[in-house]
Amino acid sequence: METKIVQPWMKGLILSLITITFSIALYLTDLWQNKGLGYISYAIVLGGIIWSCIHYAKQMNGNVTFGNVFAHGFKVTATLIVITVLYTVLSVKVIFPEMTDKIIEVAAKEMEKNKNLTDDQVKSALDMTRKFMMPFMIGGTILGYSIFGAISAAIGAAIAKKNPNSTPFEQ
Repeated sequence: METKIVQPWMKGLILSLITITFSIALYLTDLWQNKGLGYISYAIVLGGIIWSCIHYAKQMNGNVTFGNVFAHGFKVTATLIVITVLYTVLSVKVIFPEMTDKIIEVAAKEMEKNKNLTDDQVKSALDMTRKFMMPFMIGGTILGYSIFGAISAAIGAAIAKKNPNSTPFEQ
């Protein structure tokens, strides 16, 4: 009986649901500002993508190359990025609209600590933050997860057991 290969979009969906659930839990418990807990989300992504690569190689009985496994891992990453960006937009605009105000409030407190800034500079910086928050959140998500996903996929592809039985021209 032939083993059914779990598609990368399914693994990306599961991984994104785990990270989104974790981020919602952090937000609802008011721990979203804790940097240490925020790194747990990256650890989940790292472990999930590496596991995805290793699992794919096992499903293929090791008949894969580094490139095959890396591509699978990056497809998982691409799915994760798309779903996370959609969640980010929905969370800031619909689910948690007060999130923007909370972020601005935290930024204002941090700027007040800097005695070199005048009130006008603080006000204009906060206005710019509010204006460009969504593009920066989306861009940061795409860039951050792309880099992190590529590194994770490379690690997963390097770790996965490979013993391709065919030449690249036969594939």
